[in-house]
Amino acid sequence: MLKALPGVKLGMQSIPIATACTIYHKFFYEINLDAYDPYLVAMSSLYLAGKVEEQHLRTRDIINVSNRYFHPGSEPLELDSRFWALRDSIVQCELLMLRVLRFQVSFQHPHKYLLHYLISLKNWLNRYCWQRTPISVTAWALLRDSYHGGLCLRFRAQHIAVAVLHLALQAYGVEVPAEAEAEKPWWQGSSRAPSGSMLH
Repeated sequence: MLKALPGVKLGMQSIPIATACTIYHKFFYEINLDAYDPYLVAMSSLYLAGKVEEQHLRTRDIINVSNRYFHPGSEPLELDSRFWALRDSIVQCELLMLRVLRFQVSFQHPHKYLLHYLISLKNWLNRYCWQRTPISVTAWALLRDSYHGGLCLRFRAQHIAVAVLHLALQAYGVEVPAEAEAEKPWWQGSSRAPSGSMLH
C-alpha cells in the first residue's frame, strides 16, 4: 500500500497512518487520479497526517523511507537539487491537498470503537475461547487492511469497527454465547465508544 507501509517504517502510530490513508483516498475522490503523481500524494499525505495527529515527521525521513520503499535496493537520495525539488513538491502538494479538502483533515476513525467492542465482546466470551482464538489480532489486521481502499469514505467508523470484528469472529467460527436470547447484540452494549478512550 502506498501510504501504510512507509508510515510503519517511519514509526507512525495507527491513528496517524489511518489519517494519512483517509487524506489520500479523499483527495483522489475529489481529483482525477491521473492528474497527480500518486507517490507524491502519498508522501504528502504522510507529512500532513503527521501534523494533524501531532506526530510530526521530517520531510527528509519521509523522502528517504518512501524512496527505499518505492525503489527497493536504492541508495538514500543525496542532498542535491533533486532532493530539494522533491521536498518542495511535498510542501506544495500539502497546500494543494488542504485546499482541495477544504482544510477538513480531521477524521473519526474506527479504532476507538473497535477497542470498545473488543472489551465488550471479551466479557461475553469465556476466557479459554478468548485466549486460544486470535480474534483481537485478526480484527485489528482487518481494520488496517480496510484502508487499502476507500471504505473509510463510504461507511461510518462504528460500522467498519463492527464489520471487521464480525468478520474476525466468522473467520474462526466463534459464536457469541446467548446472543440470540440477549436484549441487544454485543456490539450495542453501549451507544457509543467511551469518550475517555485510549485512542482519539
